[in-house]
Amino acid sequence: MFSASIDKQIKRAILAGLVTTAVAAVVFYFGRHPSLMDVGYRPQQPVPFDHAVHAGSLKIACVYCHTSVEKSAHSTVPPTSTCMNCHSIVKRESPKLRLVRESVEKNIAIPWVRIHRLPDYAFFNHSRHITAGIDCASCHGEVEKQGVVVQKKPLTMGWCLECHRNPEPFVIRTRAISGVDVRPEVLAKPVPKGPENCSTCHH
Repeated sequence: MFSASIDKQIKRAILAGLVTTAVAAVVFYFGRHPSLMDVGYRPQQPVPFDHAVHAGSLKIACVYCHTSVEKSAHSTVPPTSTCMNCHSIVKRESPKLRLVRESVEKNIAIPWVRIHRLPDYAFFNHSRHITAGIDCASCHGEVEKQGVVVQKKPLTMGWCLECHRNPEPFVIRTRAISGVDVRPEVLAKPVPKGPENCSTCHH
């Protein structure tokens, strides 16, 4: 019915279509993996750190552990030495703290499982949001009430843009538990709309 060359082109087109469909399915599957965007993602951590005890009951401010959040694009995971500021005295022999003690003794990092993750092609600046008077809870939920931290928001581009376009329903203003230093005149004003141009988040 078709010539040999046309038959070959049809077969190539079908093969290309199948490969494209397979690649798209894989990208879609892994792109929706809980570690990227699923609300409710709650991995088991190597050490059972309880935010409800530390930030909730003991009122330890977020910035005591996450020290760089006011000045850096990234919010750091605290080094083990921060834990030992208290736990060299408090519950120092607790079995739950075995990995913490070993981390200090052997000078090795604890392999924490990352919960909140954006794709590599998206850039988020913590300090810019914090200094604008936007509280951690706006994106992470009230962590001081979470025994085990869980992803509370989808972290999708649509979710970010929705807040940039109309921040009032989404933004929680800076709270005392966060421990961040925001100028009073910033908090006195409504949260301004965020930029919507692509280059803000995609460098």
